Amino acid sequence: MLDSILNSTTTSTTDLTLTNALVTICLAILLGAIISLTYMKTNKTTYTQGFTLTLVILPIVVAVIILMIGSNVARAFSLAGAFSIIRFRSAAGDPKDITYVLFTMAAGLACGVGSLGYAVLFTVILCAVMFALSVFKFGVKKSQQKTLKVTIPENLGYEEAFEEVFRKFGVQHELKKIRTTELGSLYELVYSVTMDRQVNQKAFLDSIRTRNGNLDLSLTMAPPVTAEY
Repeated sequence: MLDSILNSTTTSTTDLTLTNALVTICLAILLGAIISLTYMKTNKTTYTQGFTLTLVILPIVVAVIILMIGSNVARAFSLAGAFSIIRFRSAAGDPKDITYVLFTMAAGLACGVGSLGYAVLFTVILCAVMFALSVFKFGVKKSQQKTLKVTIPENLGYEEAFEEVFRKFGVQHELKKIRTTELGSLYELVYSVTMDRQVNQKAFLDSIRTRNGNLDLSLTMAPPVTAEY
């Protein structure tokens, strides 16, 4: 029975009509909006307006392209040649964002080939999966890796300067870099630290400040490994 419901909404891409095109585009808009809302609800602090709008528009673009191609091989090669001259350059993003982009493209592709029922089905299922993974915080680490930069006076031994502080707060650390500043009167230490999310970062930094004479220090997220795509 489910197969009959899904297949009842399938249209032939060889017989493109205004009604079929409007239904396909409207459904692509709806699915794109659902996916975009899912992304916003599961990434409340990191999403941007530009990316959420892209998730709405992308299924429509893909669906229209597939509708225009249909079963015409020559038209497919022409479109492929036209798009091959376009170059997109962007910074590497969160892998989750790339997944959502593929998600919306798949939804638009399903609409374009006429499998409207299956497009709705897999969109609902994947959105539910995304919500479930977000609610149960699947894969979230209990600890965070950060970069600690501390400036110390030259008369302070950097080997054991902060060992007591690291032990007190249970912070795993590794000294990555040492360099001199201010004509050798100061040292800048760069640590890779792993700390539990429950650690009071202000108290930790205050303890560091009491050891380095209130000189400059910073605690930042460790830079991610980037790749071009």
